[in-house]
Amino acid sequence: MNRILILSSQADTADKIKHALPNDCQMDRSKTIEDALTKNGVTPFDLVFADLHLLKEASGSGDYAEAIAQFRKSNPLIEFVVLTSKDTIREAVRAVKAGANDYITDPIDDSEVQVVAGSFREMLTRNLELDYLRDRFWKTEWLEVIQSRSPIMRPVYENIRSVAPTIATVLLLGETGTGKGLMARLIHWHSNRFEEPFIAVHCGAIPETLLESELFGHEKGAFTGADRKKLGKFELARNGTIFLDEIGTIAPAAQVKLLQVLQDGTYSRVGGESQFKANARIIAATNADLKVLSDEGKFRKDLYYRLNVFPVSIPPLRDRLEDIPHLVEVFINNLNDRYGKKISSVHRAVTESFKTYNWPGNIRELENVLERAYILETGNKLMPQRFPSDVIGTEDIVSVHIPESGLPLAEARQKAIGEFEREYILHLLRRNAGRINQSAAAANITPRQLNRLMSRYGLDKKDFKT
Repeated sequence: MNRILILSSQADTADKIKHALPNDCQMDRSKTIEDALTKNGVTPFDLVFADLHLLKEASGSGDYAEAIAQFRKSNPLIEFVVLTSKDTIREAVRAVKAGANDYITDPIDDSEVQVVAGSFREMLTRNLELDYLRDRFWKTEWLEVIQSRSPIMRPVYENIRSVAPTIATVLLLGETGTGKGLMARLIHWHSNRFEEPFIAVHCGAIPETLLESELFGHEKGAFTGADRKKLGKFELARNGTIFLDEIGTIAPAAQVKLLQVLQDGTYSRVGGESQFKANARIIAATNADLKVLSDEGKFRKDLYYRLNVFPVSIPPLRDRLEDIPHLVEVFINNLNDRYGKKISSVHRAVTESFKTYNWPGNIRELENVLERAYILETGNKLMPQRFPSDVIGTEDIVSVHIPESGLPLAEARQKAIGEFEREYILHLLRRNAGRINQSAAAANITPRQLNRLMSRYGLDKKDFKT
């Protein structure tokens, strides 16, 4: 446990905690939530002792989970201990249920602080050991891919780590562009089949009449134009992995044959009677809800249950914005290798805009806008003018109305500031679909401060939901 923050307005409480902790701990103190978030953003803490009332104020709505999430943006593994009086223990329990790790009561007891800190030190040691083992599991060339600062990505990689060495069928779920194909390759390359073929099939891109032949092959003369025998993807995959992207689009006839493969591991070519053994592991992916499709009769229920052995949901980019800086760095390095330029970074205005954009196309959209900007850029830094206006937001610049000149300067200034603030908040809420945390982060203020401004100007986040 290297860095500890004491978030408390009471100096004597902070002194007692410092006295009870080991000397090798790096300790800091903040009196306000704003100062604590700023310090944590610069260098994340490992453990935070937080006054219950300060933690409650952090979200503006009294949502402890929202307050804790603000700190975990910088360090997903940060631990929280709530400081509470004996008459507010029930609230402290609420905070623990919302994501805090423990609580201690005031007046501070040295032994209680030492026990809590000691348990977290042991937990940190175990986490470091697990990270070491994970690093030994992941192949070196894939370490860059699995790096993430998002807490919601950690279980995704844990699930992949668990299922990769098995032969279980995997169903990857997520919106278009979230990286399902990359996750499929990650599973294959960390399985026992990594030396065998990885065959990817985009089911939605193949005409319905040809998909069955594409997957299972056909015999000569099976249909008009079949002038010779063709091997299907399952045959080509042999003992490797076959990745079926957009599995929800396949036709009923292909669904039947795929079900047969999953049930007894056999199939036949189109126009043939011979049975072939399929030994390829199946990884499927979809951006549709197969359960809904099966309930509507558009997808076989028995096939859905066979595919849904080990589902892995991949979150959209808008829910893991903290990963954007790393993704940008990876994509720029790849573009430098491909195009031979020496672009080292992106303008700060671009990175700030990336944090407030909704990314409907997810990671694929991020990669595409970076490549376009890269091609256009003539310097060594990607500038805002190289990006589409809807991503950077240059088409929605806040303008200030100049009040009538007959007002005194002080009154005119105050009126202009008020109009600017209201337009500025409107701009943020529109771009973030009413999301308080993202809007506050973009404005570099706390959600509590944003909620106060919204109340002042009569704004409701529900009016901006899309």
